[in-house]
Amino acid sequence: MLTTVDHSRDSAGLRYVYPVVSRRAGGVSVGVNLNPNNACNWACVYCQVEGLSRGGPPPIDLDLLADELSGFLQAAIDGDYLSRHAPPEARRLVDVAFSGNGEPTSAAEFAAAVDVVGRIVERLAPGLPVRLITNGSLVHRPGVQDGLRRLSELSGEVWFKLDRALADEIARVNEIPGSPEKAARNLEICAGLVRTWVQTCWFAFDGQAPTKDSADAYCRLLQPLAGKLAGVHLYGLARPSMQPAAPRLSALPAAVMQQFAAQIEKETGLKVIVSP
Repeated sequence: MLTTVDHSRDSAGLRYVYPVVSRRAGGVSVGVNLNPNNACNWACVYCQVEGLSRGGPPPIDLDLLADELSGFLQAAIDGDYLSRHAPPEARRLVDVAFSGNGEPTSAAEFAAAVDVVGRIVERLAPGLPVRLITNGSLVHRPGVQDGLRRLSELSGEVWFKLDRALADEIARVNEIPGSPEKAARNLEICAGLVRTWVQTCWFAFDGQAPTKDSADAYCRLLQPLAGKLAGVHLYGLARPSMQPAAPRLSALPAAVMQQFAAQIEKETGLKVIVSP
């Protein structure tokens, strides 16, 4: 049975396509995993991917992707897949989402994959949203921007990762060189091409919640871009990290999450959806 705490990428026995119950999307999300080798250019401390490594994906078999997605959507729409595998409250398709075991836009075939997915969704499930869940680090690349434009043509949207806005905290949480300025530039580019939400994982590290300076810096980064953004998905730790830092991480009380959401809304005017 699919649950919000198990996002296994092989639950359907396919290479690129996997279903999950998404607490943020509110139903069954059909994931598209362009990183089946568990490689990513980031190594976020809360990542649930077991055996995560640094790097990019192998070449993508677009024909296989098309076959898998077509077959799965047909089984979910016309068959009994959802009634057999999803809990009653989640027996509806909510989106097709590029996510998976690494950064989707690192695939050389990313733009082509968006086109493949778009054509299948338009044929089998018109109106079903197509989303990209991304760390946003490669948005400056022309090929990635081509994919974002195609996503916009599909009335799709991006969930753009911004966990922290201070350089040292970005380095600690995402394990990359911390550059708030680059994050802001890429976020602005992305929002100029396609409807864009910010997604933020807010949690305690070594028992300490993010500081006031951290929250203030986050709001300052978003303030100039607020008019271009759809809003913020603020979420906590729902599934265990598979990274070495896992024992150092803990979820924050719902009240703390709501307090930060209220600050974001007050200081930026952005809508905030909270998933503690």
